[in-house]
Amino acid sequence: MNSPAPDAGPEFDLRAYLLGAWSVERTLLDRASGTRGSFAGAARFTETGDGGGLHFHEEGTVSWTSYNGGPFTGPASRDYLLRPTDARDTLDMFFPDGRPFHRMGFSERSRQDRHWCDPDTYKVSYTMIGPHEFRYRWDVTGPVKDQLLESVLHRRPGSPT
Repeated sequence: MNSPAPDAGPEFDLRAYLLGAWSVERTLLDRASGTRGSFAGAARFTETGDGGGLHFHEEGTVSWTSYNGGPFTGPASRDYLLRPTDARDTLDMFFPDGRPFHRMGFSERSRQDRHWCDPDTYKVSYTMIGPHEFRYRWDVTGPVKDQLLESVLHRRPGSPT
């Protein structure tokens, strides 16, 4: 995996970097069944109006090569809330109902985190490629899920930088 961009240190403003519209491409692998899938869509990071938070909304189309006995393609979306931490280069990610998920950042000290979601463990790592691209990887293991999700986000033209 690529190393974090050199300007992703403590003075880096993660909130300002994320704000705006992004395209999303994701590969999906269910290691237990060997099933592969993909997601293509858009993500938008918008201000929450509550003192520095961001709303993260993603929507698009998910496709699986095999799902309940056959291929599947259909709409998919998800939402998260990002809240400021005591450092400008990190944000804490929460589910819409307020449950904590993980910390997001690109610096060496903050680019990896984990979340236990009973009974599985989610390991996440973030990499900033440049001003208009970042990637993240979710490695989910446990008795229920054994999945690898790898996402690439590109800033949409005309979106703030």
